[in-house]
Amino acid sequence: MSTRHVIRFDRVERVAHWANAVLFGILMATALPLYFVQVENLVGRRALIAEIHLWSGVALPIPLIISLAGPWGARLRRDVRRINIWTAAEIRWLWSLGRKQLREADKFNPGQKLNALFTAGAIVVMLGTGSILKWFRFFPVSWRTGATFVHDVFAATVFVVVFGHVGFALTHRDALRSMFKGWVTEAWANRHAKAWLRELKVEKGVPTTPDSTATG
Repeated sequence: MSTRHVIRFDRVERVAHWANAVLFGILMATALPLYFVQVENLVGRRALIAEIHLWSGVALPIPLIISLAGPWGARLRRDVRRINIWTAAEIRWLWSLGRKQLREADKFNPGQKLNALFTAGAIVVMLGTGSILKWFRFFPVSWRTGATFVHDVFAATVFVVVFGHVGFALTHRDALRSMFKGWVTEAWANRHAKAWLRELKVEKGVPTTPDSTATG
C-alpha cells in the first residue's frame, strides 16, 4: 500500500481544533471546583476560578469564528459543509451503532460528524445558558431555572463526550497524528476514508473508479 502523504487538515484547521480543545479543557477543569464542594475546598479561590470559567466560555467560539471568517478558512468551511451532509449509508450505520458495515467512508465517519455537530451545539448552548446564569438580572426566574438545568446536563454530557473523544483518538494514532502534522498516508485514507480519497484523486485529475483508490 502507498505511504504517500495526503493532507487531511491544514494549519488553520489544526490551530482551531487545539485552541478549541484548550478552552474546553480549561472550562472542564474550572467547572469541577464550581460544582463540587470537595474540589473547591482543595483548590480554593472560587471567585478567580469562576472568572476564568466565565471568560473561557465567552472566548470558546472565537477561534472557530476567526478560522471560518477569512480566505484562510476555505478548507475548514468545506469540512463544515461536509459534516452537514449525511448519506443514507451513514444514517444506517449510525442507527445500527456501528454494527452495519460502511463500505466507503467520507473524510469523516458518522461518529466524527456527530461529535462535531454536538460540539458546535454545545458551544452555543453553554454560552447561552452561561450568559443567563451570569447576567441573571436581565432574565425572568423561569429562564434562569431552565438555564441552570440545561447548563448542568450539557456540562455532564460534555465530560462524557470529551473523554470518549480522547479515548478514541489515543487508539487511532494515524488520525491523531493528522491533527498534529496535518497528513495521513494514502494507505490509511484508502482503508478509512475511501470516498474522500477518490474525491481527492478526481480533483487532481487522476483517473479513478470506485475500486481504484487502492495503491500498492
